[in-house]
Amino acid sequence: METVNAPMASYGIEPGLRFALLLDGKGGCCQLDMAQSRAWKPGDGVLWLHLERDHPAAADWVHTRGDFDPVVADALLEEETRPRVEPVDDGLLIILRGVCATSPEEGEEKPADIDLVPLHLWVDGDRVISLRDKGHYVTALRDIRKALHKGKGPSHSGDLLAMIGDKLVRDLEPVLDAMDEEVDELDDLIFHGDAGEVRERLKLLRRRAVQLRRYLAPQRDALNRMEHDDAPWLNERDKLRLREVIDKLMRFIEYLDAIRDRTGILHDDLSTVIGERIAHNSNRLAALAALLLPPSVVAGLFGMNVGGIPGVDKGWAFATIVGFVTITSIVTLWVLKRINWL
Repeated sequence: METVNAPMASYGIEPGLRFALLLDGKGGCCQLDMAQSRAWKPGDGVLWLHLERDHPAAADWVHTRGDFDPVVADALLEEETRPRVEPVDDGLLIILRGVCATSPEEGEEKPADIDLVPLHLWVDGDRVISLRDKGHYVTALRDIRKALHKGKGPSHSGDLLAMIGDKLVRDLEPVLDAMDEEVDELDDLIFHGDAGEVRERLKLLRRRAVQLRRYLAPQRDALNRMEHDDAPWLNERDKLRLREVIDKLMRFIEYLDAIRDRTGILHDDLSTVIGERIAHNSNRLAALAALLLPPSVVAGLFGMNVGGIPGVDKGWAFATIVGFVTITSIVTLWVLKRINWL
């Protein structure tokens, strides 16, 4: 089969096809188009075909050209999936989750929220078929293509699978680091920032932590099952690399649990701070009411529209009442300070 050497693997040139590569077994690759990939035979080398799961052309290829069991084909095109691994004959049906990055066509702006998007894989000794949605972009696959372009990529399907798992887990680290930094920032803002803003950010951070763990825990189990599979194309070096990936993922899950616990503690601290602020404001209001109580009582007594009010005809009566109210207010203020209400 005639192949084309290219400075970089094609990306999204044909409908439903992101790229098609033929591994040369030495860390490099050749670029293929859809017609050449259809003419591929197992003896030509390991084929890596990356398709858009939600494109009709990709669905047609999976059902008519992929030579898959119908159950496998349906699983590869399934929309809502969780990480898992299913051995089928000499191959593995694999569904993993990776961090959705910004497509190169959309610039370097980071997404507003973290999204773990599905990556569907079929891997056997002769080919690797990967599928992801058109609107998703997984940095791990781009980095592997760049390594293949430099001649430093995977040499066989087991090596490629281990590298995909490694890169997917690697992309989680900056996400968790950013979440940890946000927790530290919120820890400082609790006592000096706006309580409403802190509460909203804590809610979003906890929701993000729960969402990430929802997929990372089954992804750990899926990678563990891959590492223990007896597929002949998975050699000991590939399994050793998968063990390292599993160990790193377990540490990330523990890290995520720590972030989730810290956000829970911060939420409790925030509730305590808000309660203390409410109590402090209530004390101020009570102290103000106590200070105004003597003048209010005197004003109420002497403001009654009845006969017999003393000092009506005396010039010194008003000054006496003002002096009494002033002395009473000073005494009340002193008492409030003694009991630490002010």
